[in-house]
Amino acid sequence: MRSIPELLFAKHLKELGVKFEREVRFHPVRRWRFDFVLTDYRIAVEICGSIWKGRAGGHSSGFGLQRDFDKRNAGVMLGYRILTFSSRDVLYGRAKAFLVEHLGKKAA
Repeated sequence: MRSIPELLFAKHLKELGVKFEREVRFHPVRRWRFDFVLTDYRIAVEICGSIWKGRAGGHSSGFGLQRDFDKRNAGVMLGYRILTFSSRDVLYGRAKAFLVEHLGKKAA
């Protein structure tokens, strides 16, 4: 199931005219997936929503963070640049503004 921040981020990418793919499996052995890959830039994007729930679990526990580190480090070594945004970054427009600033896209 896609979260509201993920749906909104996809909408923002479309508004900016950025080509993307969803849930991209990137590793030849592991079953890891990136939430988004900006195909023209080889940039992977991860949207982290559980950091605001007020409890350690999932991606915010020690084990979860370690898994995320391993995944992101492998992605970098395979040639991806990786951006990580919180759900709040997406909901408040900060993620879109970041892309406008750094990709040179015009905000719609």
